[in-house]
Amino acid sequence: MGKELPEPKRTNRDELITLGDLHDFQLSLLSEIKNLLQSTGSTPSKQWLRSAEVRKMLGVSAGTLQTLRVNGTLPFSKMGSIVFYRQEDIIKVLEKNASR
Repeated sequence: MGKELPEPKRTNRDELITLGDLHDFQLSLLSEIKNLLQSTGSTPSKQWLRSAEVRKMLGVSAGTLQTLRVNGTLPFSKMGSIVFYRQEDIIKVLEKNASR
């Protein structure tokens, strides 16, 4: 017959955990959390949104969005033919016009 494997070491209740062990565990845990966040592809929300993103976000038509722009309700910035809106401004407008 082959060699017998040694019996695995049993952990006793009275074994001590050192500060070094806790520090190593902390570093390992933080590393795993960072890896999980990176693998899920979670990225911070964009600061500037294009018209199509804003229309989808608010559920409005292109004409309604243009009206909000023209009458000064929603601030915007334009580069060439592309119109951008700050997400912060959109949230402010929504909060200002929320019924309470």
